[in-house]
Amino acid sequence: MKTIADIYKYGKGPSSSHTMGPEKAAMLFLEKYPNADNYEVTLYGSLSKTGKGHLTDFVISEVFSGKNYNITFNNEKTDLLHPNTMDFCAYKNNTQIGFMQVLSIGGGEIHVVGTKSKHLPDIYPHTNFTDIKEFCTDKGITIFDYIKSVEPKETFDHLAFVWEKMKESVKTGLKTQGTIPGSLKLTRKAGYLFSQKHFDETGETKENRIACSYAFAVAEQNASAGQIVTAPTCGSAGVMPAVLLYTQQKRGFSDNDIVRALAVGGLIGNIIRTNASVSGAECGCQAEIGSACSMAAAALCELYEMDIEQIEYAAEIAMEHHLGLTCDPICGLVQIPCIERNAVAAMRAINAVNLSQFLRGTRRVSFDTVVKTMYRTGLDMNQKYKETAEGGLAEVFFE
Repeated sequence: MKTIADIYKYGKGPSSSHTMGPEKAAMLFLEKYPNADNYEVTLYGSLSKTGKGHLTDFVISEVFSGKNYNITFNNEKTDLLHPNTMDFCAYKNNTQIGFMQVLSIGGGEIHVVGTKSKHLPDIYPHTNFTDIKEFCTDKGITIFDYIKSVEPKETFDHLAFVWEKMKESVKTGLKTQGTIPGSLKLTRKAGYLFSQKHFDETGETKENRIACSYAFAVAEQNASAGQIVTAPTCGSAGVMPAVLLYTQQKRGFSDNDIVRALAVGGLIGNIIRTNASVSGAECGCQAEIGSACSMAAAALCELYEMDIEQIEYAAEIAMEHHLGLTCDPICGLVQIPCIERNAVAAMRAINAVNLSQFLRGTRRVSFDTVVKTMYRTGLDMNQKYKETAEGGLAEVFFE
């Protein structure tokens, strides 16, 4: 497995696979062929079907600004290596001088077909939770101790940086009003939700209101192409900040404590990415929001200094109860149902931690098993429910 720092990327929304990945690919191609007369970009699969709503063409246009270029959405080709496939062609004197096929594999990562793309090295000696747990148990160390023994110091500096950016995205999202860009004309709700205090508000109601408003804040920033941190994707970026910031404010945890929690949550995301997928186009929303919920649950367990069994149980519960969740964005926008899902997943993460605390020792399903199940479920899922805006809510909305 690679460094956990790669799970948390700071950048512009609304989609790690549809904006961050294509932007990176376009920049790479332009760097290779800077003097071409014109460029042709063809988007396939999910990139074609929801690229407009996800601003794929917008970010590519920004990269090729000042150049002659054309972007084509191809919905006909189906024999693709990955649901997020794109072709880049460069021409000089009416002759093709360059070609590159790129897969946007989720979390802002890309793979250039037919080449040895530059990838971060694998630094972890283990690739699943079972082996990590066995190692930690044998050595008498915690998961965080294990992470510290593997990761370079720069990783924790990065986690401190992304935590500041997560807090900024919450703060900005809470104070920003108006309409989210796009054909749905959604009104921002984060600030309104945060302000809805009642004189007889219970502790549980307050927790729901504040944590959910934080999730809304980040998800609305993401939907507006604002700056957010992938955790593990743009579309699920609101879950971790909501859970961790609310808990920090409630319990008085330090920023260093949060960095520790981000590390453990990042390891969970790393395991999922290594053994399954965090791509909505590949495995549906279970791969995005389910993964984020698992990460947040594990991170919260670490904050509360719960043991490795409870961390596994919480992460397993969080993912298990997102199995089969479709990715069906209305109009291809990362808005409905995406924004609300961040809030629901944040509360589910908190509930998963409570269950793991109460029911310690009763778990029957391992985290690794539920990750494998999520991946198989995603591969079995009908393609129209995997970020194509052709099924589910995206289809019913227009009836």
